[in-house]
Amino acid sequence: MTDAPDPAASAVTYASYLEVPGLLSLQNPRSEQDGQLAEHDELLFITIHQVYELWFKQVLHELRGDEAAPGAGGVQGALAEGDAYGAMALLGRVLKILKTLVSQVDVLETMTPLQFNSFRARLESSSGFQSAQFRELEAVLGRRDPRLLTNAVPGDPIWDRVRAATSRPSVWGSYLAFLAMRQHPVPAEVLEQDPFLPLESNESVQHVLALVYRGDDAAALLAERLIDLDEGLQEWRYRHVKMVERTIGAKPGTGGSSGVGYLSSTLFTPVFPDLWAVRQQF
Repeated sequence: MTDAPDPAASAVTYASYLEVPGLLSLQNPRSEQDGQLAEHDELLFITIHQVYELWFKQVLHELRGDEAAPGAGGVQGALAEGDAYGAMALLGRVLKILKTLVSQVDVLETMTPLQFNSFRARLESSSGFQSAQFRELEAVLGRRDPRLLTNAVPGDPIWDRVRAATSRPSVWGSYLAFLAMRQHPVPAEVLEQDPFLPLESNESVQHVLALVYRGDDAAALLAERLIDLDEGLQEWRYRHVKMVERTIGAKPGTGGSSGVGYLSSTLFTPVFPDLWAVRQQF
């Protein structure tokens, strides 16, 4: 006769549900592995960037929904169903996450240039430019640029997702389809454009947006949430640039990147240019 299973042994706990032991095992400062004195601030650097990756994962989930069925759920799924307020609620969550991303820069800036340089060499060829999830986020929002895949690792499934995102309709494409569903005269050539082609400013689309702002409150509010998202992303880029400049000045970044020079070139480049351009019509 065997003993009855212990219910406590199989009960879900805080640690088991969140996989805390495994999570806490992922922060491994290289300065603790090379036989030298550990650099105190390397743990902060690792933790901040791992948390960024977790937030990127969450933002992608909120925008595109179920990874196994692109467009199912998330902002794009809500738009496909004509659910303006569901899409706005999810975008509101994304905006709160972007504010959190900005506030994390404040924590990282408590590390001085000397403290960062005490372990910088241990990053070797690694660089933030290699963040596949951030590149996927850019692609989901609408960026179409071969440089998205500059750091792609052949056969890596994460980079395969970046490639896939460039060939699917973006969030902006989903919004335009949503407007067409509401009988707004979005040009057919815009709706039928190959998702792989770059997004360009379009005066015909701006004309439609002007009509939306003047006569469709729900769609106009949704447009404002999208421009909040665009502005929030630019705010994060700006804080990131200034943090890098504050830490390493104008020196090249890790992994052979140009550092502040390239990052500065990404500032004030909107994700949704037509939403900014239409303001000239009011």
